[in-house]
Amino acid sequence: MLERLPERARTPAVARAVTSPSAVLLAGAGMSAAILGGLPLVAAAAVGVLAWGVRVAMAVPRPPREERIDPFTVGEPWRHFVADALQARAKFEQTVGRARPGPLRDRLIALGERLDHGVRECWRIARQGDGLQAALGQLDIEQVRQELAEVQSELERCPAGERASLERAEAAVRSQLASAERIARVSRDAGTRLRVLNAQMDEAVARAVELSVTAADGSDLSPLSADVESLVGELESLRLALEETAHAADPTAGIGPDARGTSA
Repeated sequence: MLERLPERARTPAVARAVTSPSAVLLAGAGMSAAILGGLPLVAAAAVGVLAWGVRVAMAVPRPPREERIDPFTVGEPWRHFVADALQARAKFEQTVGRARPGPLRDRLIALGERLDHGVRECWRIARQGDGLQAALGQLDIEQVRQELAEVQSELERCPAGERASLERAEAAVRSQLASAERIARVSRDAGTRLRVLNAQMDEAVARAVELSVTAADGSDLSPLSADVESLVGELESLRLALEETAHAADPTAGIGPDARGTSA
């Protein structure tokens, strides 16, 4: 029975629902109601099967909803990048809508699916970048630098035999500063790269608009398709790099005055 179901429906929950007592009882209740209602036995059996099918269908997992892209939930410059990508997608959709049915339009539709994936990657990058900026705000690089200077000043005045705790504090503050500077560098580089990739997306859409009215057939879109694939690949790579940085960052770590120890 499960072999006849779609791939996404072949789950343990569906398998249990197929033979669950509730499904069997629902099928029996459906048949009984149909018979009492005067339906022939064959029709009553069909009603029972339908009731059983409804119970099984309720166990089939639903495909996840696509996340809504909202530029106003992230700060600048990420908001601008997302809005620009959405504008490029809207312009491309208008181009597809004006194209005549045929191979060229089919290729444009396929190209649009990849472009849409690129827009979603841009959105994920923007969210990651915005999160990194928030983490950077919590770390406060200038404050960490000041704290490092204070620890180093204490080390200079501290007797040699009492330096151990202050040296550990210095190492911890240096590590925190390195993390903050790394996050700042990654965030800055990501913004630069995304700006370039957004410009390439705008260029790809402009070429698609031109080709939609000048191309002889769908094969003329092959170079553009290759460029869009490359663009999407770069967006995916940037998003993965930002995710790795976000996972490695620990904005909650901090070195307070108590961690430095005291000097006699």
